[in-house]
Amino acid sequence: MNARDDVLVLGAGHNGLVCACYLAMSGLKVRILERRDIVGGACVTEEFHAGFRNSTTSYTVGLLDSEIIRDLKLFEHGLRIVPRPLANFFPLQDGESLSIYNDPKDTQREFNRFSENDASALPKFQAMVREICDVVIPQMHRPPPNKGTGIRGWIQTLETTREVMRLSIQRRRDLSKLFLSSIADLVGSWFENPHIQAAVAFDAVVGNFASLHASGTAYGLLHHTIGEIANQRGIWGHPIGGMGEITQAMLKQAEDIGVSVETNADIVEVCIENGKATGVVLADGSMRRARAIVANLAPQQLYLELIDRGSLEEDFIQNIENLRSESAVLRINVALSELPQFVCKPSDEIQDHHQSGIVIGPTLDYMESAYLEARTKDWSQEPVIEMLIPSTVDDSLAPTGQHVASLFCQYFPYNRDWDRDRERAADTVFKTIDRYVSNFSDSVIDRQILTPLDLERKFGLPRGDIFHLSHCPSQLWVNRPVFGHAAYRGPISCLYHCGAGSHPGGGVSGIPGKNSARQILRDL
Repeated sequence: MNARDDVLVLGAGHNGLVCACYLAMSGLKVRILERRDIVGGACVTEEFHAGFRNSTTSYTVGLLDSEIIRDLKLFEHGLRIVPRPLANFFPLQDGESLSIYNDPKDTQREFNRFSENDASALPKFQAMVREICDVVIPQMHRPPPNKGTGIRGWIQTLETTREVMRLSIQRRRDLSKLFLSSIADLVGSWFENPHIQAAVAFDAVVGNFASLHASGTAYGLLHHTIGEIANQRGIWGHPIGGMGEITQAMLKQAEDIGVSVETNADIVEVCIENGKATGVVLADGSMRRARAIVANLAPQQLYLELIDRGSLEEDFIQNIENLRSESAVLRINVALSELPQFVCKPSDEIQDHHQSGIVIGPTLDYMESAYLEARTKDWSQEPVIEMLIPSTVDDSLAPTGQHVASLFCQYFPYNRDWDRDRERAADTVFKTIDRYVSNFSDSVIDRQILTPLDLERKFGLPRGDIFHLSHCPSQLWVNRPVFGHAAYRGPISCLYHCGAGSHPGGGVSGIPGKNSARQILRDL
């Protein structure tokens, strides 16, 4: 087991698997080391109650890179993705609701029920986002300009500048706003109806523990448009069998091309010899060696827990210590005895809204109040909640006639006594849902509660941050994770990053893993 590999990948989450596959497809001998007994990191499907399975943490697919799907033969390995019939469904009070459709014309008709002006503004807004995405998305597939990138880096920087300059002056202003403005200001400048404003803003709220009026929060809207399903950008879907089927398909490809995978491999130290990363030590005392080490870990875990401080410069350590990480998310998986009945759209049969992303967040004021309550009280008393009911699409997840629900709930700060308060926090969520779903609490068979502390303990997400590092402007592009080391190369020779804490950031896209592999191959 101490035989030398070309590359060790630390962590078998989706980015680690992607990186390993690209390296192995180029002829390198690759070994993945995973602390848990299951491959997939936070992208897994597990049984949480007898007969009920669900995507444990990551819960929906829409950012997964189409090139990765093709190169890793994920569909050939059994992955099936069913698009949502509706993108999002917002239940409102007084029997009303707002739906966001996959077809922009249908969404425009829906907006027209609330505001003719907003219906007229929608195509212009979508055109703006689309044109900016055409410039931004290629940058997500390139390493940022960085220390040591040489002439290649300068050429890419010039190309990026040319692409931006091809935009009209107004689009360049819009680009600046999408990166630097608050989401409240952005949507307020385009739309007037409070429900429509909330519906457009929601993607920027997901996983971001910040005021909707904070500068830079508009970026989340852009980040959630980087993927596509069925050749349509911005579409979200359900993987049949849960999110774990994505990483299981990746694992099949990895094994087919000779990648070695070790589970229950708890890494306690990254070995540094003569200024180079040379291997790792496991909890059982054994060692694994390789020419290069690739960390699919949060930067804080890698540099503050696994590497001796004497091997790092003090200012680098301080930058890592000052990284901002916190999503303030409570993640709950629920076993249900029957189909949820929405007060605004009751039905005994599965409808399109059951198969969509169901969002309780009716206005920007509601969302901002949830944030402020989390800052001043224990947590949000009326939280922002996204609910998915994947069993309405995939009957393998629950017994016949019964269902599983995924709840993604904000805001529940990390710095609370979660070993004591987990049940009370979940009760707050259920109380909120009961205002919109008449039979929800009465149909609960069991629930699995994952607090921010659980997400850190079980999945290595620092302070429960689903993106490893917050998606704020100071932690994007050349600053992810730290300025000078954004192109996947760490400050120690032969040490690389490939996780969500590297460019372009979090979400189940696989892009950090693919980009990192390309950099490693240039070096090796």
